[in-house]
Amino acid sequence: MNQNDLKKINDNLWEIPKSFRSDMHVPARIYASDKLLQNIFKDKSLAQLINLTTLQGIVDYGIVMPDVHEGYGAPIGGIFATDPSQNGIISPGAVGYDINCGVRLLISNFTFKDIKDYLDDFANQLQIMIPSGLGKGGGQKLTPEELDGFLQSGAKEAVSQGYGESGDLENCEAGGRLEWANPKKVSSLAKKRGSDQLGTLGSGNHFLEVQKVEKIFNKKAAKAFGLFENQVVVMIHTGSRGLGHQIATDYIRIMIDVMPKYKIYLPDRELACVPFESKEGQDYFVAMACGANFAWANRQMITHHVRTAWAEIFDLNKLDLLYDVAHNVAKLEDYSLQTTDNSKKNNAIDRSRLSVTKLIVHRKGATRAFPPNHPELPKKYRPTGQPVIIPGSMGTASYILHGVETGKESFYSAAHGAGRVMSRHQAVKSLRGKDIIKNMEERGIIVKTYSMRGVAEEAPQAYKNVDEVVETIHQSGLAKKVARLVPLAVIKGE
Repeated sequence: MNQNDLKKINDNLWEIPKSFRSDMHVPARIYASDKLLQNIFKDKSLAQLINLTTLQGIVDYGIVMPDVHEGYGAPIGGIFATDPSQNGIISPGAVGYDINCGVRLLISNFTFKDIKDYLDDFANQLQIMIPSGLGKGGGQKLTPEELDGFLQSGAKEAVSQGYGESGDLENCEAGGRLEWANPKKVSSLAKKRGSDQLGTLGSGNHFLEVQKVEKIFNKKAAKAFGLFENQVVVMIHTGSRGLGHQIATDYIRIMIDVMPKYKIYLPDRELACVPFESKEGQDYFVAMACGANFAWANRQMITHHVRTAWAEIFDLNKLDLLYDVAHNVAKLEDYSLQTTDNSKKNNAIDRSRLSVTKLIVHRKGATRAFPPNHPELPKKYRPTGQPVIIPGSMGTASYILHGVETGKESFYSAAHGAGRVMSRHQAVKSLRGKDIIKNMEERGIIVKTYSMRGVAEEAPQAYKNVDEVVETIHQSGLAKKVARLVPLAVIKGE
């Protein structure tokens, strides 16, 4: 495939027509500038996008964001929706292994000038208090009964045990809990892997960052979000750890085995799926909800540790939660679909009408971005739309945006980050962690890590330019820029 195969809809939107491949049910759409599009051709992400359009019950389009890159089965940065009433499927590979990998932002009332003399002490304390690394536990050790409580109730359970406050839940997607979770559908192995990982950061691109607000783009939205220039904030990026990974592993295997029963045949078995309303589909849906709840509880526990460290070092006012949003999840959401009325009353021609339908929206490496007045938003954010948090790569900027009505074209979704252009293996082979840390320190950024390899894997050079990604989202009308954040201190896993 090359650019000649694409139809250019506007400067930031491209379409692969349904006629491109005989098994496509809907067209495929790519949100990308000319420059970003060239990177997308370098891996298999567009082939994976086309595979999404072949899935049973898919509606409208298969979509990728400008940060898209190749993933397991489905591209990271991929979005699509299926209609359960049309035998629509659910796919674990299209949610991802790190169920509810997501990000939250804590905001303070202080500027960088207020805390700069103690910033290194704060970063040290964060590294001590919050375990990080591949497979690393060290968080709260849970009994099976205690773990089930978190799988059932997510951040709500953490708050009930004193790890936060009720306002945290209000400022969290879905209140920090998917209520249909059923811990009985989570394997004992998954529970074992997660038993001591609550309150831990993990590895890879997960991080804690102390940041400052460098620039405000929309003063009205920034005021509603509690943001101001030079303000100190803390960003948390992590997910469901080994528990979520095992849930995905378990159900991918199950679905591979049962797909023939449902006469589902795929171009890539990594997209293993079943009808949403099947037993296996419902089992995965409730197990996935447990993984999502664990991730929200995890970020809530980390929030508690961050606040504790903040109080110990600065003895200042508390950190408030601006918002917490997932970017690996599948959820039932209401959308208006165009349908056909085939009645012939009075010899009238066929008429099109809109009907509200519940769809299974899959977002893998994509951030929900609901518009103003959406009923699922906290009341204080309904006038502006949802806070949309897009973290950059290590040492680069991050952004806060707000949802807008025109985002309906992407099922109210936006990018989730910068997006890789270099594999972790390539990054380690061509980059040195010590050089990257030196460069960041020369720019005044404190780095705390136990692994030079991990720093090389997540180097800024391994990612797209987050400024270009966010500008594409902004210009496309999927979400609108509110503020640009820059790092002061970075805490990375092994």
